[in-house]
Amino acid sequence: MNVEIVPITTRILTPKDDIVDVIEKYTREIITPDDVVTVAESVVAITQGNIIRPDEMEISCLARLCCRFIPDYGSLATPHGMQALMEREGEWRVAGALLAGFLGKIIGLRGLFYKWGGRQAALIDDVTGTMPPFDKCVVYGPENPEQVVAALKDRLKCFGAMIADVNDLKRSRIVGATPEMDAQLASDLLIDNPFGNASQKRPICVLKNFRQYQEEKRSF
Repeated sequence: MNVEIVPITTRILTPKDDIVDVIEKYTREIITPDDVVTVAESVVAITQGNIIRPDEMEISCLARLCCRFIPDYGSLATPHGMQALMEREGEWRVAGALLAGFLGKIIGLRGLFYKWGGRQAALIDDVTGTMPPFDKCVVYGPENPEQVVAALKDRLKCFGAMIADVNDLKRSRIVGATPEMDAQLASDLLIDNPFGNASQKRPICVLKNFRQYQEEKRSF
């Protein structure tokens, strides 16, 4: 059994929207008890109002220094992205995690910065990292992702629900997923980023027949 990935185009979503209501509206005609609904983490965060405009921030010297040690493609490589992280997780926690990450790489340990720098370290999208008009904002990761996916599964009566952080660099990360589904299996199916991160406005994807696909994979 193959999984059909169905991207769903929506209107622009804002903090005035309820993400569960929106997903129900756009998927209720196609969703079945065998399917999994997936949604981009940045859009969940936007509907929660979990955003900040760069002109609302006061950039510290420490943020300007620390962002220089992040690879250019990362959202924390800009002063605004780094400042946003520091405001949520604490300046010295972030700076200490960055130092630990640097020292860890010397001895072959990777990922310490994202492990110790706080939950938002891996979730923040800097400006241009999401769809307009919120490409002018820094977008944090969503709050209470497990509650969101549980509400989606209950409302849609589908097999599972997942919030994913997917980009065009072949990275697909699980932010929240209902327990019955194999979240890593679903995440792997999204590796080519069927979501629309910019003007495409495709923040939702339905994985058709995922239940049977998961059962077949487990039977081998």
